[in-house]
Amino acid sequence: MTERPSDSNRPPEQLEAPVARVSLPRPVLQSFHYRIPPDLTAVAVPGVRVVVPFGHRRETGILEGVVEPPDVGSTRLKDLHAVLDDRPVLSPDLLRLCRWVADYYVAPAGLVYRAALPPGLLGGAARRRGELRRQVIRIVRELPTLTERERVFGRARRQREAYETLESMGGQAEVAHMEKQLGFGRGVLAGLVQRELAEITSEAIERDPFAGLQTGPPQPELNPAQVHVLEQLAHQATESDPGVAVLRGVTGSGKTVVYLRLVRTVLDRGRSAILLVPEIALTPQTVERVRSEFGDDVAVLHSGLSDGERRDAWAALRDGRKKVAVGTRSAVFAPLPNLGVIVVDEEHDGSYKQGETPRYHARSVAVVRARMAGALCVLGSATPSLESWELGRQGRWTSLLLPDRATPHPLPEVEVVDLRQEQSPPPRILSSLLKSALADRLVKGEQSILLLNRRGHSTWVSCDECGWVAACDSCNVSLTWHRRRGRLVCHHCHFEQASRETCPECGGATLAFTGVGTEQVERYLGEEFPEARIARMDVDTTGGKWSHRDILESVRRREVDILLGTQMISKGLDLPGVTLVGVIDADVGLNLPDFRASERTFQLLAQVAGRAGRGSLPGKVFVQTAKPAHFAIQTALEHDFESFAVRELDDRAGPGYPPHVRLANLLVTGQSETAVADAAEALRGWLEGVLERKGITSTLVLGPAPCPIDRLRGRWRWHLLLKSDDAAVLGSVLRHTASSAPIPSGLRLEIDRDPESLL
Repeated sequence: MTERPSDSNRPPEQLEAPVARVSLPRPVLQSFHYRIPPDLTAVAVPGVRVVVPFGHRRETGILEGVVEPPDVGSTRLKDLHAVLDDRPVLSPDLLRLCRWVADYYVAPAGLVYRAALPPGLLGGAARRRGELRRQVIRIVRELPTLTERERVFGRARRQREAYETLESMGGQAEVAHMEKQLGFGRGVLAGLVQRELAEITSEAIERDPFAGLQTGPPQPELNPAQVHVLEQLAHQATESDPGVAVLRGVTGSGKTVVYLRLVRTVLDRGRSAILLVPEIALTPQTVERVRSEFGDDVAVLHSGLSDGERRDAWAALRDGRKKVAVGTRSAVFAPLPNLGVIVVDEEHDGSYKQGETPRYHARSVAVVRARMAGALCVLGSATPSLESWELGRQGRWTSLLLPDRATPHPLPEVEVVDLRQEQSPPPRILSSLLKSALADRLVKGEQSILLLNRRGHSTWVSCDECGWVAACDSCNVSLTWHRRRGRLVCHHCHFEQASRETCPECGGATLAFTGVGTEQVERYLGEEFPEARIARMDVDTTGGKWSHRDILESVRRREVDILLGTQMISKGLDLPGVTLVGVIDADVGLNLPDFRASERTFQLLAQVAGRAGRGSLPGKVFVQTAKPAHFAIQTALEHDFESFAVRELDDRAGPGYPPHVRLANLLVTGQSETAVADAAEALRGWLEGVLERKGITSTLVLGPAPCPIDRLRGRWRWHLLLKSDDAAVLGSVLRHTASSAPIPSGLRLEIDRDPESLL
């Protein structure tokens, strides 16, 4: 770190010194300007972290650029206090990318920089204990002859033994190993240093939690369809403007093998690669396959790792010691030089969208980063997002297809179970058909997967006598009962309280526990199939660092008969022993007030169905629903993505939803319901005035209206929608809104461009 004392009494002529433009990790759109003192001029370059005075505190920000004093006027500027880095933590390419993210998503640049860096480098709550280091002793002077050794060591027998031991170990070893395992005291090693025969240095230890991960089997030979797709992608990657390729491949078609072969061709050309996966649950399986191909060239980036592990992986990528980054959403910012390809696996998945500021979508950022780097971007999925599929259909992006499974095994047969015809009393967890199929698989020693995208035991608790419902104090949602913990929990703000035996309103003792979650299903399965080995995979059971991996490994080892879980088990997993998939309630997502409800339902059903029959035995899927005629369910049964996409696109054309238009969701939030409603109404009037004055006819304002969840974490929420045929015009309107909209004090305006959800 280069540091200097501040000089508050410098003369005005010193303003002629260079000026730094600095962004701080704060929820403000503007950057700040500081004078660069002469002694920091050489190290104050774009992309480094700097310490600056801000109010009565000092804060760390990113130096974005150096400007001339006239660009900031004659204001008396404060000095930079310190430069923290010997070289930039953000390369020019990443600085440019982050500025695009800030501009497109109308987000504070400082918060984008923080999102692009590992925890602790730029604000945030880093759980860091400092860099892990080790002491290493290495020989610096050779003693080639016996005579010379006798002369140097004389009676120092232990020093000679230590020296010769180091020789046998290649000339260096950890000091701790020499002391603890081999028995050489610190004085003996210090003697070698004093004789100038060796030196002891401190080295950083790279934390790689996946270093010991067992590699998978060798990659299979490609079939003709895979060879054709790979040849097209490899050729496209060599073009001056490779663009984007949308790879649609049915579940089990071998997309991952194609990705790996493509990455190999890119690495052989001296370039690097990023592979994005949507779920942490997929990471161990993916890393296993990637490490089988590329060994120690792989670094992993995702939020389930410790802060130190993420920083070490980031440093290895930045330094060029590793060439392939694998990770979830934030890995799109991996500091790889000379990027050749970015692969976004399961590109349709909603988890690629950041839920808080900066609300970027990793898929869109990947497309832009690839374009900036002259790299190829591959978007892969069995059920592509309608936005990606439509761009491929229009010819703006390359469209590729793997129509069949890589193995000779067909896609599973899918059967609908109409819950309206079921005679069993509530709760209807397993239909007679699904229950019988599970029993049959248990007898045969085959494995099953059950999907219910709702965790907990009961969805809500109510009083039969007065109608009271247990609700969150901070959110307008019911509390979910978690029986094992004996707690009522809000799945939005994590508020919880002890479960009740009587109604707090009327004192009645007749409380109803309604709705089914994964915890209740697990309990039911244990009662119905006491001999079955059951594993549950949801947020409640995967809190540990290696929980996802441990559960999936137990399934692969055939130690689990029934795997029960939420959507995290629906995609990307290759479990050859699974022959039965049951969807307990396919209607969970269909009933949501969101224009993507049908699309998400189709994707979920198609993806989870694809987990069955991937081995030598045929698969069967049962879908339980009260809406068996819904087109999303019907097309999923037939594995017919194109029919679904065409119908859904047509349904969205009339009301005007993406991909036909560009969309932005503007949320006004605050602690007063009346103030929020009034501000939202005023915002609509202001926006319509702006559009009228500027003569903008391509953008439409809808609303305001309360959000479907109108109170969240203690704040009331109203929203407006902006629809536009012109992305550039929409961006201009949003930026003007963010900087100029009349939002009263105490309220917040949040802008979500290209929203994944309107809840």
